[in-house]
Amino acid sequence: MMQDGGWRRAWEGAGRQLRDVGRGLADIVLPPLAHDSREATAAAGLTPDAWSRIQFLEAPVCDGCGAAFEFDGGAFAETRCAACIAQPYVFARARAACVYDDHSRGLILRYKHGDQQQFAPLFARWIGRAAADLIQEADAVMPVPLHRFRLLSRRFNQAAEIARPLAGHARLDYLPDALTRRTHTTSQGGKSRRGRRLNVKKAFIVSEIGRRRIKGRRILLIDDVLTTGATGEACARALIDAGARAVDLAVIARVRNARELTM
Repeated sequence: MMQDGGWRRAWEGAGRQLRDVGRGLADIVLPPLAHDSREATAAAGLTPDAWSRIQFLEAPVCDGCGAAFEFDGGAFAETRCAACIAQPYVFARARAACVYDDHSRGLILRYKHGDQQQFAPLFARWIGRAAADLIQEADAVMPVPLHRFRLLSRRFNQAAEIARPLAGHARLDYLPDALTRRTHTTSQGGKSRRGRRLNVKKAFIVSEIGRRRIKGRRILLIDDVLTTGATGEACARALIDAGARAVDLAVIARVRNARELTM
C-alpha cells in the first residue's frame, strides 16, 4: 500500500502528463509561430532561415569585450584583445550572444522599439548560453535602467525583460531598482565614441537600498547592444563607486568593431 508521499508523487506525475498532452493538442490546433515570421515552428523561436543568418559568437572571444578572436591560439593565447589590454573597460568582462549586423538588427529593433516582447525569453536564452561563465560567478543580475520618461514612451525596459528570467533561471538576486538613470539623455544613435561617453557621463546613480544590496558583490549587468561600451562603462563606474566588487556585462549583440568607431 502506498504511503502518502507515494500517492502524491503518482498524482503529480499524472498531472504533468495531462498538461503535456494538453500542450501538445494546443500546439496542433494553434501551433507556435516563429518570432520573425508567421511560419509555424516546432517551438516558438526563429525560422531555420533566420537562425542560419545570425552570426553567434562562439569561443574563443576576448574576455574583456566579448569580440571574437580570428583563430584559437591554444593554451598560450591571450585572453584579451590588443585594445582591451591597452585600454581596459571599466566593467571587468563582457559577453555578447551574436554580432550586431543586418540579420540581428531587425530582430533587436522590433523587440526594442516595436513592443514585441515575445523576443525576451529567446534573447535571455541566447545570453544565458553566451555568458554562462559570467552567470556562474555572478552574485546578482540587474538591467541597464531606462529614464522614467523613456520608460513611459516605450512601455517596458527591454533589458529588464531579459534580466528577470535570466536571474530566475540561475537563481540569482534580481536587482531592477538598485541602479537608476537620473538624467534623460538623448539617444546614443549616431554619436561618436566620445559623444556617447559624454552623453551618459554621470547619468546613473545607485539608490541607498541598492548600495546595501550590491556592496562587495559581483554584478552582472544586462543590456541589448554593445556599441562603444559607453553605457556599460557609465553603469559599471556608478556601481563600483557605490561598493560593488566587480561588474560584468552581457548583451544580445555587439558591434563587430566597436573600438574603431569615430572618436
